[in-house]
Amino acid sequence: MASATTLAQQDQAAAPAAPPAPPAPPASSATPSAPAGGAAAAGHAPSTTRTAPQAGSQTEAEAVSEAVSEAALQQRVAELETRLGDPWDAANPLGHAAILAADARGQVPACAEALLDEAGLNAEFVPAALGGRLVRADALARILRPVFRRDQALGVGYGAFSVLAGASVWTAGSPAQQRWAADLLLGGGRLAVSYRELAHGNAFLRDEFRLSHQRGTTVLNGTKRVIINADRAQGLVVVCRSSDAPGSQAHSTLLLDRAALPAGRVRDLEPYPLVGMRGCRMTGLAFTDCPVPDDSLVGEAGGGVHLALRSFAFTRSVLPAMVLAGGDTALRTALRFAHQHGVGSRPLARNPQARRTLAGAFTDLLICDSLSLAATRAANRALGITGVYAAATKYLLPILLNDAVHELSVLLGSSIYVRDGEFGIFQKHVRDLPVTSLGHAGAAAALSTISPQLPALARRSWSTPDGTDHHLFRLRAPQPALDFTRLATFADRDPLCAELPAAADHLQHTPDTAFAAVLRPLVGHLVAELRRLRAACATLALLSRDCLANPQTYALADRYTLLLAAAACLGVWRHQQHGPDQFVAHPAWLVNALLRICTRLGIGPLPTGAPAPEDEVFTELLRRHDEPTSFDLYDSPLAAG
Repeated sequence: MASATTLAQQDQAAAPAAPPAPPAPPASSATPSAPAGGAAAAGHAPSTTRTAPQAGSQTEAEAVSEAVSEAALQQRVAELETRLGDPWDAANPLGHAAILAADARGQVPACAEALLDEAGLNAEFVPAALGGRLVRADALARILRPVFRRDQALGVGYGAFSVLAGASVWTAGSPAQQRWAADLLLGGGRLAVSYRELAHGNAFLRDEFRLSHQRGTTVLNGTKRVIINADRAQGLVVVCRSSDAPGSQAHSTLLLDRAALPAGRVRDLEPYPLVGMRGCRMTGLAFTDCPVPDDSLVGEAGGGVHLALRSFAFTRSVLPAMVLAGGDTALRTALRFAHQHGVGSRPLARNPQARRTLAGAFTDLLICDSLSLAATRAANRALGITGVYAAATKYLLPILLNDAVHELSVLLGSSIYVRDGEFGIFQKHVRDLPVTSLGHAGAAAALSTISPQLPALARRSWSTPDGTDHHLFRLRAPQPALDFTRLATFADRDPLCAELPAAADHLQHTPDTAFAAVLRPLVGHLVAELRRLRAACATLALLSRDCLANPQTYALADRYTLLLAAAACLGVWRHQQHGPDQFVAHPAWLVNALLRICTRLGIGPLPTGAPAPEDEVFTELLRRHDEPTSFDLYDSPLAAG
């Protein structure tokens, strides 16, 4: 089996030579000009950041393509990993010991954000056409994983919510708004976002902002208790009620320059205490008759909900794809503990149940990465079903990650309660994962996005042969640049589910391979489950209110997300058969993944007497731990640990 170093060398040899990355933007305090024309009157200095390149030329398109080649991506990930250093080194100011000490104080390590400023990480959040390095959703997730692997509070507080806030601006903002937001981020600043989620899915106190007109002036009122980075972000993306009319056109989105708002009309609320993610600033804002510029509207008046759903087609897939790196650290810590202390008074080598638990958690990470890969690639490719895949990722990954971490906690015994020392980082990830998973949308909001699409998918896509899309699965293949204006929320076809019958046909027409005796019936069960799902969903009324929120449709949507995960695993395995990723091309992990998914679906009977794949999966897990390399699909080299 090839090592990660060998894979990297092969990819770099095969990929086109990448130009050097854009220079890191300075971590300056220079204030960009305000997004609206009224900023000049407020006395703001003009932006000191670089001018955006001219978009649209063939030369630029070629440069963008090369900048996100596999070799360039690996280089950027490796450079950030090297900067962060060995997490197990007690002397490392960004190691686990320093992270735990800062977490106890409700902070991130003092030098952490300065290091990311120096690395120019904010450029990853800005589209390339505006001077940044954001070109592909899947590439952004991979680049942020080293940060989330160290500290999820750092990943969310420094970058993830600037990504969420920026998505609305890149999707529907005016050229002036996009230029201002890009200059703010490239200059080291932050954006914060306040979504009005469906059913107040992320509002602990069911509060929101309201836009109204008073004596010829547009003013903002109201409070929202939990907004990440609200007290230190200059750019505010605010979704607020702008009409009393019923329906989805009662909210609008604003982009505000915090520095240009009148003093006394906006104030920060006290930090909201949380058990997890203590180092992430969770504060709030209160507006009192605060005048807002006429040109602060992002997109159309009343289009706030639709704009949020379009941007969610990007954010709901890319954030979980970053967060799964926290599961990597939890698994690595549990394996390290089991190596040193054994489990249940037995060495790890003589405890098959412990090995099975570790192999299962590793498999769950691969399932998560397979689904997030397909979802982020769908965003790159502007598929109509992108919003559905993103919602499925946002719903299912937190469930799989939290279940895996809690299964691993059994291996640590009473050490699960330790908050310092070599293994204290595990307990931190147990606390952090549920908070990062909630983010800006909970499970109900994600399922409410999927449910209305199921009847049409059952009639239009699942009932007829539908072509799969190999571009969703090939790990290191080139991808088109992400176009935020083409993010879609209406499912026209389902190329991911099409992988289930395609894989079944592939297995029937290929010679027997390892685990074929168990793989074929597993795929057969999944194809039959898709037929049952189609029959159930075809009885639902098209786009009926009854499809939005009831136990039946939520249960169907839940099963659909598991079928998507199975299809993603099959696609990743099938389309790596002739590539350099030998473990991913081997069926051992796939069989383990499908067995775990079928168990969650409650379908069977599962094959008995067939060879079990846990030994091969556990052997790979040990190799990656010892080298060390990442536990995701990419097997990336890590700092020594």
